[in-house]
Amino acid sequence: MATTLKEILLDSSRRPSVVTDLEGLVDAEVSDKGGVSGAVVKTGFAAVKKIKPGIIPSAVDSLLDDFALALEPFYGAYRAQGGNDFGAYLTGRSDEASDALLSVTDSRAERSSRDSIKKVYSKLRPNGKKNVAEALPRLGQLIDKHAATA
Repeated sequence: MATTLKEILLDSSRRPSVVTDLEGLVDAEVSDKGGVSGAVVKTGFAAVKKIKPGIIPSAVDSLLDDFALALEPFYGAYRAQGGNDFGAYLTGRSDEASDALLSVTDSRAERSSRDSIKKVYSKLRPNGKKNVAEALPRLGQLIDKHAATA
């Protein structure tokens, strides 16, 4: 049985399914956004997808290793406690978990050679922590789903 996020999420036989599920998670989170800030997120998301079709699954796949590494300490502690709902565990540590995930995207955005991507990211980033925190329950459920089949 797989016990680390690397084993669960990055296994070559499982990775395509993980990427597809994460793309669905991103789409669902964006779709659920409301109000003015939600409109900004939806507009930015649409702009990114228009700039480069297929960018979301490609970005998810390219970031997956770093995301797994960033979340590994949380997953290890969760497993050590014998937890049964990683989404709830992450939500209980939303500040730290969000910061860990955003450190990955911040680093990637800084290294991007595409000004258009940097511009869109800089507009979305101020609400990034809130948006990531809101996605933690779904993210944890997704990881639990893949851990159950590992």
